[in-house]
Amino acid sequence: HYGRAFWKRWTGYHVRSRIEAKMRCLKAFGERIAARDPDRQTAEIQIRVALMNRFSALGTAEIVRVA
Repeated sequence: HYGRAFWKRWTGYHVRSRIEAKMRCLKAFGERIAARDPDRQTAEIQIRVALMNRFSALGTAEIVRVA
């Protein structure tokens, strides 16, 4: 009755979809964590997240105001 857009906002579907997309990107670097030591596991995850952030920054359009 209200439509799909209303349902997506009401249920928070768009947030879930964005999170699932980011997890897919994280898994693209490897399904498992290679390190066994907890400190190295933390470092490995931080490196993966830094790479994803860098790729996102490269793919984001730069908007420049034209006077």
